[in-house]
Amino acid sequence: MYVLTPKQMREADGQAMQRIGNVALMRAAGERIADVAKRYARGSRIVAFAGPGNNGGDAFAALALLDTYDRVIYAQPAPNPSEARLDAETRAKAAGVDVRPFPDTETAARAAIADCGLIIAGLVGTGARLPLPGVYAPVIAAMNDSEIPVLAIDIPPGVDGESGMVIEPAVRADVTVTLAALKPGLLLSPGRSNCGELWLGAIGMPRDTLQARSREYRAMDDAEFLQLLPRRADMSDKRSAGAPLIIAGSEQFPGAAILSSMGAARAGAGYVTVATPQSAAATLRTHLIEQVVVTFDAGTPASEVVRDLLEVAKRCSSIGIGPGLALDDRMGEIVRGIVRQTELPVVADASALFHFAKNLDALRDKNIVLTPHEGEFARLSGKGTIKEGERVARLREFVDRTGVTTLLKGQATLVYDGSTVHINTTGTTALATAGTGDVLTGVIATLLSQGLSPVDAARAGAYWHGLAGKHAVSVRARGVIARDIYESLPAALPKPDIEERELLRIF
Repeated sequence: MYVLTPKQMREADGQAMQRIGNVALMRAAGERIADVAKRYARGSRIVAFAGPGNNGGDAFAALALLDTYDRVIYAQPAPNPSEARLDAETRAKAAGVDVRPFPDTETAARAAIADCGLIIAGLVGTGARLPLPGVYAPVIAAMNDSEIPVLAIDIPPGVDGESGMVIEPAVRADVTVTLAALKPGLLLSPGRSNCGELWLGAIGMPRDTLQARSREYRAMDDAEFLQLLPRRADMSDKRSAGAPLIIAGSEQFPGAAILSSMGAARAGAGYVTVATPQSAAATLRTHLIEQVVVTFDAGTPASEVVRDLLEVAKRCSSIGIGPGLALDDRMGEIVRGIVRQTELPVVADASALFHFAKNLDALRDKNIVLTPHEGEFARLSGKGTIKEGERVARLREFVDRTGVTTLLKGQATLVYDGSTVHINTTGTTALATAGTGDVLTGVIATLLSQGLSPVDAARAGAYWHGLAGKHAVSVRARGVIARDIYESLPAALPKPDIEERELLRIF
């Protein structure tokens, strides 16, 4: 899916207007907004608030089509209305929309929305300067304090379209309909939380106009995920179908190795090998039936363990390393030695990140993806805790400095390889439970073993992991555990959809 910054969106809008006209674009926008409005309206009365620009024009365009509802729009005058806005206003009035002056007090705003079933916020677009003018504060306060569904057009007012920062006053929408392309601020925290449910509406903007913009950001959809997902060849055997080596676990944390191994298996690996300390092996063998468990002894010198595991790796096609491993110096030697000497693609997580934190040189020019959460990233990057709104900048700085593809976990998981920031849209609170990151390590290890590049394995793995979380919640509304996530991977695969839809639910 296309993800455009506010500046890129303005450029694309300008080009599209020259080719197909701004009236056609706004009419299409009105259709998409009206379609979503019908899904969320709880009653027969819809109230809209319109700013003076084209975002307000979109509100008029939507109300013009909602002719089965009682509709009122409180609009600021447009000093220099575009042709599209004039068209939308004319059509709305002809369709019976009641146009009233914009309320100037919170009391008036509360009275305006009383007894309505949906509020449409068409105040400002994605490129608005923040903070918003004070005239909007009473209306926003009334919206946020009500229990009436709020639909934001293009972006919730008060959310920065590029960074996702929220500058009060800001609308907390129940649903946002963004038009033509996604914007990073809708996908990044904390702005993502202000969006509510997010829909993308096509408005007829030519594809080449969107493609002409540089790909600073990108988001995956079901179609791209299915296109990336490796398929087994007809003549596959168990190793050519994907043979990851999972180096994980310890006497204290044997479950991490089990979860990683099962994540790899459920992601489609044909042959999963698990290397674990001897002290954890009995537990793993109790739980793992189809996977092969090999061990290394606590008393064996690190160099010998590295040699032995690299010999095992000769029969494998990727390595997943880190979940549940010990944090002592000897284990650090083992982790770094394996990564330095292997030519296989690697996904490193958890304890492995601890061991690399002060040895990032070991990762230079390696075919590897790191998968830290924010706490691990703070240590790994050497630059401390990530402040709100800094995730993209901090990730870019780290990857540009180290050359290592990195997946930064979070509500909006980010993947960056030095070229494009990939923003995952399938995140869910179901993943906020112990062990789900270990499952993700296994998934990515399998995708690497099947031939995907680190960046593609990371972004496809994150997308699938999120889908599995959502599926697990649909089966078990409360109490989802990491085991549910790997068990949900097959069922969570999206069904092929060859039709391009004018409306697409993002989250």
